[in-house]
Amino acid sequence: MYRNLTDPEVALLQSLGNFSDNWQTVYVSDPFDASLLHFNHFSGEVFLGSVSSASVSVGDISFPEGIYHSWLRNCVVGHHCAVHQVRLLDNCEVGDKVLIFNVGQISSSRPFQLDPIAVMNENGRRSIIPFPSMTVGDAYLWAKYRNQKLLQHRLAEFTSEALPPRATIGEGCVLSNCQKIHNTIILSDADAPTVISEAIALENGIVGYGCQLSRGCVLRNFLLGENVHIEDVARINDSVIGDNSTIARCEVGNSLVFPAHEQHHNNSFLIAATLMGQTNLAAGTTIGSNHNGRTADNEFVSGRGFWPGLCSSFKHPSRLASYCLFAKGDYPNELNIILPFSLVNNNAAKDCLEVMPAYWWMYNMYALHRNEKKFAARDRRNHQRQHIEFSPLAPDTVEEIVYARQLIRNWTEQAYLHSPNPTQPIEITADEQEHGRRKVVLLKAAQGYRAYEDMIYYYIGCVLVGDSSTGSRNMPDSILAGRRETVWINIGGQLIPQTSFDQMLRDIEQGKLDSWSSVHGRMDALWQQYPDEKRRHAYRLLCDMMGISQLTEPVWEQALSRYDEACRYVTHQVRSTREKDEKNPFRRMIYADDAEMNAVLY
Repeated sequence: MYRNLTDPEVALLQSLGNFSDNWQTVYVSDPFDASLLHFNHFSGEVFLGSVSSASVSVGDISFPEGIYHSWLRNCVVGHHCAVHQVRLLDNCEVGDKVLIFNVGQISSSRPFQLDPIAVMNENGRRSIIPFPSMTVGDAYLWAKYRNQKLLQHRLAEFTSEALPPRATIGEGCVLSNCQKIHNTIILSDADAPTVISEAIALENGIVGYGCQLSRGCVLRNFLLGENVHIEDVARINDSVIGDNSTIARCEVGNSLVFPAHEQHHNNSFLIAATLMGQTNLAAGTTIGSNHNGRTADNEFVSGRGFWPGLCSSFKHPSRLASYCLFAKGDYPNELNIILPFSLVNNNAAKDCLEVMPAYWWMYNMYALHRNEKKFAARDRRNHQRQHIEFSPLAPDTVEEIVYARQLIRNWTEQAYLHSPNPTQPIEITADEQEHGRRKVVLLKAAQGYRAYEDMIYYYIGCVLVGDSSTGSRNMPDSILAGRRETVWINIGGQLIPQTSFDQMLRDIEQGKLDSWSSVHGRMDALWQQYPDEKRRHAYRLLCDMMGISQLTEPVWEQALSRYDEACRYVTHQVRSTREKDEKNPFRRMIYADDAEMNAVLY
């Protein structure tokens, strides 16, 4: 409840250097201590929450409650806030226990609205409008399926109903030493406070719960998911950045980035890209720094786990399978890498593109094993509105592997058919992996083909058995038998079978899902079903691998044997790939002895 100021309170406020255009439009909430407001200017309707002689503290930052040396116009300030030296707080709603110090401007337009965010493509034809509960999955759903006009109309309607009347700053937020914050919604609460400090400029966007923005960043037309860190003069425009991501010292524009993205080195450049999560861009990586076409309307799409090497550059348009690792290089042509978990190398000396399938499994197991645990450990979200599959081997990537094995088999057969001497080693080339006339050479195709098969059996065992030492090894129930779902849609990190996804789109178009809240409810329900869908997928994949319609005991025992073999291989490879670092003499030579090395590294 708010009330008007009493005459003694007005007199006290004036004696403390406060001024108002009209004291009758300044409203307060009890208990209210007018002595905690000094040298302020109030314009329009201003609503002030309770203040006391306590302090607002977040970490090492602590300021007394109250409002000091600030100009407030047509705004709401919550209970027990500390507002110090804000040159203009205009048309905003500030939550409880917010700390604001030394900020130039916090404002929003009248009427309040957010401009479109031109994600994925610089021509703006995939633009979306953010709203407070929007996830990166919502953004992808809206931006991707532009040809479905009725769907687009429904999603636009949902959004118009989801925007608040003015910019808001959530409970427990900290804003300090910022330049300008305009038309921005900052989500924050006691469990996931957002901290924004040190020369930040924000315009037209939404900052998610638990985010941290610091040291000279500039963001315009943006949406940040939960637990996102933007640091060290990063520049972001027209982009959606997924949960648990870190971006620093670089530039990102017109991009849609799924959760668990790392880009924190100097000079990396990401433009007009869709990265589907668990990605890491090294220093000097440039995606979209130039255009092949006559207009700036190309796109770059990568599956999960895209890792380019230092100073790599790529052309638009390109599409990459999941977990592609690129060696350092200037890739001169558009790419369509279909083989997942591959190492890709631009061999300039031989003027060819080299692709080694299943490289991660054969030579980089420690990184593959570490990544899954790392992404889960870094997931410090309190709200977790965006569901995320962190496992590298999941229905989406495994279906890529199944298709990749078919391609390798076909390419190998073609190579032998056209070889003048099949008894000699044969070079196997791949079709349509690069837009150009040079060869695309498969390295270690036979080993990769076998490794892909091992990966499939390992996935099947992990899903149907779980931990090989403690999980149940009983044969799965035949209720899981039937036709396998071969297409899985990655919606912001959540994997959905194609049939379920298509049904959701139909329900949106037909009005059965009539708001973003109801869409989120459906996504939650699909996430609850996902473990069972995953088990069904693994069971049916095993049957297809064995050429049977229903699992039998002998086939199950054979599958368990392959799984145990794969588990032993994984354990050995994790240890051996890590030992390459441990036993590297050049790594050890900088230490006087093992004691010094152990003290530093462990």
